[in-house]
Amino acid sequence: MSTVVLEVSTLEKTLARAAHSMKTGQADEDVHIAFASPELLWQVLTAKRWEILKALCGIGPVSIREAARRVDRDVKAVHGDVTALLQAGLLNRTKTGGIEFPFDAVKVEFYLKAA
Repeated sequence: MSTVVLEVSTLEKTLARAAHSMKTGQADEDVHIAFASPELLWQVLTAKRWEILKALCGIGPVSIREAARRVDRDVKAVHGDVTALLQAGLLNRTKTGGIEFPFDAVKVEFYLKAA
């Protein structure tokens, strides 16, 4: 099962994880996508985009038009959200021009601490 972990992390921690993986030759099973703050994470992962990810999870490659049909939204609006998800690394573009959510699961991880 491949999981993408969306996390809030500093650049230093992200680079340290990558360096550790390269040094030991042991890559983490999960794919990590790090954001500098919870606000940035939620800016990318809006409710509408989360809905798209849920609709695409496990179905394989589809067209943007099909993704829009599955979430019952306008194609143009879905296209904008898909573009943001592609840029964030959450979706892949297929050779045929479609899109695909290449993971089996999403884990969102961050802490809220007292000031």
